Amino acid sequence: MSKRHKLPRSAIALAIMLALSSATTVAAHSAQSGDNAAVKRIFVIMLENHSQSTVIGDPNAPYITSLASTYAEATNYYGVTHPSQPNYVAAITGQLDITRMNDVATNHYDWPNLVDQLEGAGKSWGAYMDTMPYAGFTGAIYPDAAAFPPNGAALYTNKHNPFVLMDDVLASPARLAKIKLYTDLATDLNGSHAPDFVWISPNQCNDMHGGVYVSVPGHAETPCPYGSTVDDANDAALKQKADAFVQQAVETITSSKAWTGNSVIFILTDEADFSGAAIETDLWADVSGCCDSPGYGSAPPLPYGYEFMDNGPGHFWYTGQFGGGLIPSIVIARNGARGLTDDTPYNHYSLLRTIEQVWNLGYLGYAADAANVSSMTGLLQH
Repeated sequence: MSKRHKLPRSAIALAIMLALSSATTVAAHSAQSGDNAAVKRIFVIMLENHSQSTVIGDPNAPYITSLASTYAEATNYYGVTHPSQPNYVAAITGQLDITRMNDVATNHYDWPNLVDQLEGAGKSWGAYMDTMPYAGFTGAIYPDAAAFPPNGAALYTNKHNPFVLMDDVLASPARLAKIKLYTDLATDLNGSHAPDFVWISPNQCNDMHGGVYVSVPGHAETPCPYGSTVDDANDAALKQKADAFVQQAVETITSSKAWTGNSVIFILTDEADFSGAAIETDLWADVSGCCDSPGYGSAPPLPYGYEFMDNGPGHFWYTGQFGGGLIPSIVIARNGARGLTDDTPYNHYSLLRTIEQVWNLGYLGYAADAANVSSMTGLLQH
């Protein structure tokens, strides 16, 4: 795997890098025995619906921008496709189902997944969901329409929780118990049994998604309407809320007893922006991709005339390639790269492949396609 590592992009990043190492570049590491042993814990923070250019460097996301400068940024990282749910599913299964390229709450998948791999290798895991009402909740949204008629408030939604979409998780009370409230995270990370793998999904006001139009008691982040254009008042507010959430989450993780060895945090969005601008792309602003997204690498294209989640007039695909667009991807490795960028093409299959590679889990779906899907291990090590 080749990489082009650029010079640090700020004086702060340069000072950090020089203090930690005299090297000005970081070599790409293959995840052989030494690298595998070095990765203690892996954290994933998944944000929503924003492209790289609308987050990194945006004045409404100063903390996230500072992380990209200080640590490592994958500058050519894409969502796998659109809309949200297929990206979350792809990140833990390595697969897509083009008959279910939608956000339907009743979608379930009888597929091998990351939970199977982790447990098979003796690794512990936990998924922490912001504003989920209780551990193991299997409902579609919360608060629902009973509390906030007619449509609910939908701070939590299962389309952003890939674990409850897996049949073999839904069928297991023990596994469901590992899908917890985000408020449990700090206690768990400072306890004696902190999970090896942690997934964090903020609620829809804190992840930049938006779409909550009512005030929910106890949630100062509400309401959070959708933004209409980049950095309009609503979009700016969504970024500010996500920036604050990410800062709190990163500080909770890095100040905990679990932040040991070469633990790693990945901060991503699921896909690029929904713009409403181009009907021929189902209204998505960016459908570029790589790495076995539909029509890229070894993945078959979407068929001509494919109907999207909006099957109204004109909403069908004309070309075949349908990636998730260029999105932010930040890697904070405790003992890893500082002030570096990596322009290797990656997507959520690469995230899965990286987790699988460093822990010798084997490979699922398109994550097994080494010719088209690279792992990100070079960003985890000095």
